[in-house]
Amino acid sequence: MLTKSQFAQRFARHALFGMVHLHALPGAPLFGGSIDDVIDAALGDARAIASGGCDGIVIENFGDKPFFRGRVPAETVAAMTRVITEIAREVKLPIGVNVLRNDALSALAVAASTGAAFIRINIHTGAMLTDQGIIEGTAAETLRLRAALCPDVLIFADHMVKHAAPLAPYDPVQSAKDLRLRGLADALIVTGAETGAAPDAARLAMLADAVDAPLLIGSGLNEENASLYAGADGAIVGTSIKHDADVARAVDVRRVESIVRAFKRVDR
Repeated sequence: MLTKSQFAQRFARHALFGMVHLHALPGAPLFGGSIDDVIDAALGDARAIASGGCDGIVIENFGDKPFFRGRVPAETVAAMTRVITEIAREVKLPIGVNVLRNDALSALAVAASTGAAFIRINIHTGAMLTDQGIIEGTAAETLRLRAALCPDVLIFADHMVKHAAPLAPYDPVQSAKDLRLRGLADALIVTGAETGAAPDAARLAMLADAVDAPLLIGSGLNEENASLYAGADGAIVGTSIKHDADVARAVDVRRVESIVRAFKRVDR
């Protein structure tokens, strides 16, 4: 498992990962009919993220709603592999892969084929009630496939992920320990209730005391609240780097630069 110091050495102190929200891919209800248009939009966002000073990129099939609860179809894996290959050829930053809603096995396959550095898994251990139904973590299968396919790919796992609720009362400290020590997650991600919503800074502090693991902010970071998250080892930022902070729009390099400055400043 990755330590905090190893995380900083591999990515950066207070590493910031910009999110590339892919437009709907072939097979998805909202697909526009051209994979080349999907690639062009993704490349534009990736270039802006790199130019703005981010330390890495996370790429997910955000436009493929409604999402599958488990495994995605072959056309999604093929399309994501093609798009990420194009991005990796041009933008020389570490890349993370998230196959929504929770397809860790496909994410590993894409990562192995594209040279990605890590995958993000929304529900790695335990179970959550989501808009796709009940989703259970598949840590055992995920870790075994990683060992066989791409042992150097890291696992960034959400703790009580957004757009989801626990099925019963839970102990947040124990669940974080289980995610790290039993699920063997390399880093833990803390989010708010939904896309673009900031997490509770007190919750981040509680988890920092509970588990010796890299902790990332996974939603809601912006220029104004960055100082609240000095205890985070990194962050994944999506909505707030878009034009007018509109998740449906393209990445704005000036907003990237502002958020990078604000988040890096907390380390001084």
